[in-house]
Amino acid sequence: MSDRRIIITGMGALTAQGVGVPALARGLREGRVAIRAPLQPALAGLPAAAELDGFMLADALKSLPQAAGPLLEKARRLAQRAPRSIECATFSALEAWLDAGLHTAPVPAERVGLIVAGSNLSLRLQHDTAKKFAAGPEFIDPRYAMRFLDTDHVGVLSEVLGIRGEGFTVGGASASGNVALLKAWQLLQLGEVDACVVVGPLADLSPMELRALHHLGALSPGGGREADQVCRPFDAGRDGFVLGQGTACVVLEREDSALRRGAPMHAELAGASLVLSASHSAAPDVVGEAAAMRKALSRAGVAPEAVDYVNAHASASTAGDDAEVQALREVFGGHLGRVWLNATKGLLGHCLFSAGVVECIATVLQLRGGFLHRNANLREPLARDCRFCGDAATAQSIGVALSNSFGFGGINTSVVIRGS
Repeated sequence: MSDRRIIITGMGALTAQGVGVPALARGLREGRVAIRAPLQPALAGLPAAAELDGFMLADALKSLPQAAGPLLEKARRLAQRAPRSIECATFSALEAWLDAGLHTAPVPAERVGLIVAGSNLSLRLQHDTAKKFAAGPEFIDPRYAMRFLDTDHVGVLSEVLGIRGEGFTVGGASASGNVALLKAWQLLQLGEVDACVVVGPLADLSPMELRALHHLGALSPGGGREADQVCRPFDAGRDGFVLGQGTACVVLEREDSALRRGAPMHAELAGASLVLSASHSAAPDVVGEAAAMRKALSRAGVAPEAVDYVNAHASASTAGDDAEVQALREVFGGHLGRVWLNATKGLLGHCLFSAGVVECIATVLQLRGGFLHRNANLREPLARDCRFCGDAATAQSIGVALSNSFGFGGINTSVVIRGS
């Protein structure tokens, strides 16, 4: 069990539901499926996707408190010519930073950390640059020497926010967001920093990665359905995940620091875990998933019987959803029928590197808002002993929640979130 309480004091999100956390909250409460037939040329061939379409950093910054004008201007100047994924990450990081009140009640710069989730963050940039290079290598942009590195996110965001503590990227495939939350939680528990900015960036995949995921059978082929009905977590008719585009950011902070600053106390990140499956494959692992949930609960000092709600990984993978249900049975036993389950990916698609952070925020919004969002397209549940949320939002008081993320390569993670 952890010694220090780690508080979520700031949140930022840019998803297919719209710009900012309020847009995400509205989309969850309304149960709006943000998945449609893709408009972006790079996504041509996909039957459905939840796109960030038409995002402009300069316009998005206008939605943030203008009292932070100099900071917003700095962000616009540093990020507006950066790759798209950095522009998007900059917005969500700024929203979380301002939400936490770090612009008016700061933490010393050397006591703030920064962790960016994911690896190979500039795949579309590399794909597009390779085509230009083949046509004329003498015209390669020298800035590419910085841009192709994942640490470009760390550099730009730390400069925008003035962060001088520890900073790095962590990869965990689709579990990257939860891996970043875990590493921040550990840094804070160790007392290495007082606050840590955790960024889940956009997975800006190129046509090569999308085609490979299709050939692997991970992406849904669509099944001839309308786009908003393709993603079907926990449904008997599921056939793979739908790509979601989004970024998210949370500010985690030690409770003593948050109290000293008078920061918002959105929720507590009570525990987190990562358990490997000793496997390089894409196959899910019931044993590893159950172990990750048990470890996170143990670190939080929470008994399985105290959990009210699970924000499931539930990517709509045929094998993955089955495995997660089996792992939930092993962890919760007879209590499973009293644990609410839903899948945010049914509304937002699978945001890959940022999914864990997006779903952490979705969990906090439901916990604070006293509701649970619906399970989209769940017509024939794969299990009868699970308490799946229905086809409309449910008013529900939640005290303790678990959020799962599992990734290729046998990476199993869980985080425990409870009211602050």
